[in-house]
Amino acid sequence: MNKHSYEVHSEDVTPLTILSPEGEVVNPDLMPDLSDDQLKELMYRMVFTRTWDERAVNLGRQGRLGFYAPVSGQEASMIGSEFALNKDDFICPGYRDMPQLVWHGLPMYQAFLYSRGHQHGGQIPEDVHVLMPQIIIGAQILHATGVAMAFKKRGEKRVAITYTGDGGSSEGDFYEGLNFAGVYKLPVIYTVQNNRYAITTPYEKQTAAQSIAHKALAAGIKGVQVDGMDVLAVYKAVSEAAERGRNGEGATLLELLTYRFRPHSMADDTTKYRTKDEEGEWSLKDPIIRFGKFLEKKGLWTEEDTARVKDEAKASVNEAIKKAEATEKMTVSGLIDTMFEHTPAHLEEQKADF
Repeated sequence: MNKHSYEVHSEDVTPLTILSPEGEVVNPDLMPDLSDDQLKELMYRMVFTRTWDERAVNLGRQGRLGFYAPVSGQEASMIGSEFALNKDDFICPGYRDMPQLVWHGLPMYQAFLYSRGHQHGGQIPEDVHVLMPQIIIGAQILHATGVAMAFKKRGEKRVAITYTGDGGSSEGDFYEGLNFAGVYKLPVIYTVQNNRYAITTPYEKQTAAQSIAHKALAAGIKGVQVDGMDVLAVYKAVSEAAERGRNGEGATLLELLTYRFRPHSMADDTTKYRTKDEEGEWSLKDPIIRFGKFLEKKGLWTEEDTARVKDEAKASVNEAIKKAEATEKMTVSGLIDTMFEHTPAHLEEQKADF
């Protein structure tokens, strides 16, 4: 049976890896066909996203954003996966997946409006194929399954991708989505960013399965475990999953092994459930440092490039938050109008009260 060891069967699985933590190519036969410009763009987006995340955390502390879920540490899984998609593919995200939406075309100021609870944050431009982040754990899995069913019925060569954490893999929606996609061979990619903790619950208390990727076996779909701190491995896995979906070969479950360097949310305290040793061990796998070493050896990236991107990111974030803060404040009547193409008569009457 000619299959790679990173694909899930019944035995143990080795994560799909292309780069070592030192930036060396350890599996050259798996190296994706990316140009130098594309490699630099991946690095640009990861550095930009890390800087944006740092700024967003501070904005949250200042009360200028509402709910915000930090992303530092998960840039490879987020950026690498979106980069492997076509722009007409559809993203159904969880609450930590705002970077994928912005890189897929959602204006950043609307991402900030969403965080601030403003209705216009959810008014997605027609040419941007995303849903807004789902707060209910696992619900986005069913959304992606439905979108993929629509693509199949229409005969469109498009895929839907959805994201959840390891905690989301314990939800009933997760198994319902996988089962439905297996039965109908849907063009959907289920991505579990296994960052080791569902808020404070460690992965070891989440499941007795050998891995989350193994859960694909019961649904009759392909399961792949990936080093989620390796942006090239993530790109490779998602590219293959998307190709399978477009070719009518069905769904894929990807388990991306990653780690969030910051708290689960701004209300979380990681010192209560994580050790310094564990955090130090994962910091050695930092996706930006790892990929940066690879690019530096190829003569494609320098410290000056990183500094330039950080400056660009800070300027973009400042511009976006100013635009979000300058947006007209919400009103009850405006919210009602946003909900309907033609506002029902009984709500027109209620609007008059405001």
